[in-house]
Amino acid sequence: MNTRPPLPPFTRESAIEKVRLAEDGWNSRDPAKVALAYTLDTQWRNRAEFATNREEAQAFLERKWKKELDYRLIKELWAFTDNRIAVRYAYEWHDDSGNWFRSYGNENWEFEPDGLMKRRFACVNDMPIKAAERLFHWPLGRRPDDHPSLSDLGL
Repeated sequence: MNTRPPLPPFTRESAIEKVRLAEDGWNSRDPAKVALAYTLDTQWRNRAEFATNREEAQAFLERKWKKELDYRLIKELWAFTDNRIAVRYAYEWHDDSGNWFRSYGNENWEFEPDGLMKRRFACVNDMPIKAAERLFHWPLGRRPDDHPSLSDLGL
């Protein structure tokens, strides 16, 4: 059986690691790679969209990153239990007309013993921002370790 460490039950340290690994994956903007972190029968609610398997989740991500250009994300642990993690996050992106947004959200995650995510429930709000108001300026890809967190940025 393939596993996706860290595995539940989570400690504070392993939950923080799981959140950072998820952030790194999403910042890759590689739908096929990101989808591998979810069970074959994963269940998602993201805004008004629902996915009931890995294939639908991957298709969602493909649509997302075609629309949300120059996407940069920061996730932060909010709470955790044995096999569940709650995060808050913010990401910045622009549309094909050059309009910038900062999207704020919360997610609740539930994991299987192998470390794959079984359920993902997300609530997201988009706020238009000016390009000069952007706070996430690292090169596309993984957020540098020394970049401020959401809390450090006052978000």
